[in-house]
Formats: sequence, C-alpha cells, structure tokens
Amino acid sequence: MQPPGRVRRLQVRLQDGPAHGGGQLLHGWVRLELRGALRVRALEVCARGLATVHWLESCSIGLNVVYRDYTACQTFLYRRRQLISDNGEATVLQAGRHEFPFTFQLPETLVTSFEGKHGSVRYWVKAKLHRPWSTVKKAKKEFTVIEPIDINTPALLAPQAGAKEKLARAWYCNRGQVSVTAKIDRKGYTPGEVIPIFAEIDNCTSRAVVPKAAIIQTQTFVARGTKKQKKSVVTSITGDPIPAGKREVWHGRALKIPPVGPSILQCRIIQVEYSLKVCVDIPGTSKLLLELPLVIGTIPLHPFGSRTSSVSSQYSVNLDWLSTIPEQLEAPPEYSAVVSSPETEQSLAPPCRSELGDILEGPFFAYIQEFRFRPPPLYSEVMNPPGLGGCWRLPVPLLRFLTVALALQVDPNPASDSIRPRCMTC
Repeated sequence: MQPPGRVRRLQVRLQDGPAHGGGQLLHGWVRLELRGALRVRALEVCARGLATVHWLESCSIGLNVVYRDYTACQTFLYRRRQLISDNGEATVLQAGRHEFPFTFQLPETLVTSFEGKHGSVRYWVKAKLHRPWSTVKKAKKEFTVIEPIDINTPALLAPQAGAKEKLARAWYCNRGQVSVTAKIDRKGYTPGEVIPIFAEIDNCTSRAVVPKAAIIQTQTFVARGTKKQKKSVVTSITGDPIPAGKREVWHGRALKIPPVGPSILQCRIIQVEYSLKVCVDIPGTSKLLLELPLVIGTIPLHPFGSRTSSVSSQYSVNLDWLSTIPEQLEAPPEYSAVVSSPETEQSLAPPCRSELGDILEGPFFAYIQEFRFRPPPLYSEVMNPPGLGGCWRLPVPLLRFLTVALALQVDPNPASDSIRPRCMTC
C-alpha cells in the first residue's frame, strides 16, 4: 500500500456563485491543503470558454462502411494567471492550508452556456500544480454564463403575423381548402410569460380538422460547412375540432413558456432558435403549418412599457364615442339641477362592486374615479361670464359623461328645499 501523498486537497472556488455575465469580474481562489512540507515548482490557474461541435455520419463505399467525423470549436475565453511563478527554483510550502486568490476580467460579449446533443458551450477555471519529479495535479471548477438578451428593443417588440392556406386532396379528389391566419403581440418573450395567440382557422373541407399550436426549439450545429439540426417541442396546446365548413377564432389563446434556455444567435458553430408553429391536422393529407419566429430573452418586458401599451390600446377602443360629437353644440344644464334632490343623489350614487362584477376593473370606471375627487367645473349660459373670457359650451355626449362623473361626488351637507339653489357661476 502506497503512503498517502503530501497533497491532501487541491480545489478551485468561485466567490460570486456559479452564474456570470459578459464584462464581469470573476473572483475566486485556489485552495491547497498539505499533509507535510511540499516543494512546488509552479501553480497556475486558467479560465476557459469553448464551444465544441462533434458528430459522426456513415456512408457506404462498396461493401465497406466509412464514418466521417465532423468536429469544430470556437474559443470565447482564454485567461491565465501564475499564482506561483516558475523562476528555476522550487518554492517550499509548509504543511497546512494555503489559499491563492485570483481575478479574471470576462470579455464583454460571451455566449450563453449550453448543452446539446451534438455540441456544447462550456466555461471553467482549472488550476495546475507543478511539482519536481512528479505529475501535474489538476483541479477544475465549471461556471455558467448567461448572456443578457433584452426584449425591450424595437425589433423584439414588433408584432409577428402570417397567413397560409392549403388545398386538401385525397386520391386526386379536391376536398376543399383550409386556411389559417395567426398573430402574436411581439417577437421577444422570456420564460414564464404567456403568449396570447390570435388566430382564425377556416375549414372549407368536408371533414373536421384539429388546430394546434406549439413552441419549437431548433438546435443547429455547424462543422466543415455541414449543418446538423435537432428540433424538439417545448410546449404545445390543442384546440377543439373544427367541423366541416366552419370557422374557429382564437381570441388570445394562452400558451405559457416553460423554463428553457435563451436563444443563442451570436455563435458561429452553434445556434439555438425558437418559433411558434400553428398547425392544422387535416385527415388524409399533410398538415398545414404556419411558423412565426420567436426570441427567448433574459430581460423581461419593462412594466412601464407594457402598462403604457395596454392602457393606450384600451382607451383607443373605449373612447371612440368622442368621434360622435355633433357640430351643433348645446348649452349645458346647471350643476345645481343635477344634485338638487335626495332622490337624484340616491340614483346617481356609485354602483356597488357586487352589481358590476368585473366591470369595475375596466378603464371606464377608473376614468370616472379619476374625476371623482376633483372640483366641478364652472358652467355658464351662452353669455360670456365675467372674468372667464369666453363662452363655455360643452357637447352633449361629453356633458353627459361629466354629469355622471361629477354626480359621484355627492355633497355631504345638501341644501334644504327652502333654500334657493345658487348658480355656480355667481
């Protein structure tokens, strides 16, 4: 039995956890534990980042089978540090624990770590201990790189849409046509988000068809000018069968993105791409496929941007009544006439939540609430009021809207019937 060596342990440790990004500092240290004094010639540490691709393809030449090897690599990171320099004389380290810190500056642009069937993108830090008349002792520590992909860019916020149609044939007989039109809000999404799918499927055939939607991941490996692809379904949904001669409409059908790796688009030999495929299963013939490109990022949609877009789209629909304002304007009634009696105040009280249900969440009620705590505007007759410098006339639709809004602010001390209502402009 051989006696134990003097090196008890050689480790590489990282300070900031396993995940890093481009442009960051990689901090760590090499830990060396010795049972006794040790003569060391050199101790070096190296940080590497490498993308590798490899697969085999067979071809027959006569009676023999020949395998062709496809291999490629691309380097993203290569840094070295001498923790103990080799100056021609050995350095003596005493028994115990020794720690040697190191720091590496990562490049600004890196590719996200990846593990695929025919290739990978890996990053690691390796320490090498050189001793006189002995083999080199090594220790390795891998770490993950996540390159940020911000979807808050014009290219990734642009809507994606497409249309496709197919003529269903069976035994040289025309069974009709199937068409599909699909649209999504944007191109960029992050894991955990929900993709609302807007689609129309027209079934003009004589048989029922089934619509489906799926997120497809495509891995592309390149070596020696040859490409190798692997496609897999990330997630999918299936719609209800569409009878013959009917149309199906998806009003934002939800498709949630599961935890998947981000897109890889900047590597020369490995690419990871995503797409949304809307397909229709047609009995007796091939499927109708419509593909929309996707980019899976790491920085989600900014909440301010999403709120602005959603609110603006809602108001653009709910405020269409402004286009119906007549050209001939009418004088508004007095404000005192609106809330002069308790019966009117009771009828104009704000509705309770149980009566309206989900309507309370809409933008119209929120718009009324915004006016609720503001003082009422000054009304006047056709004559110009003193000090206001103009004739105040409001259109009837806008007047009705403001009347309902202002009536929600009920006076807590209403005037009695014996007191004459005073004009608000006096």
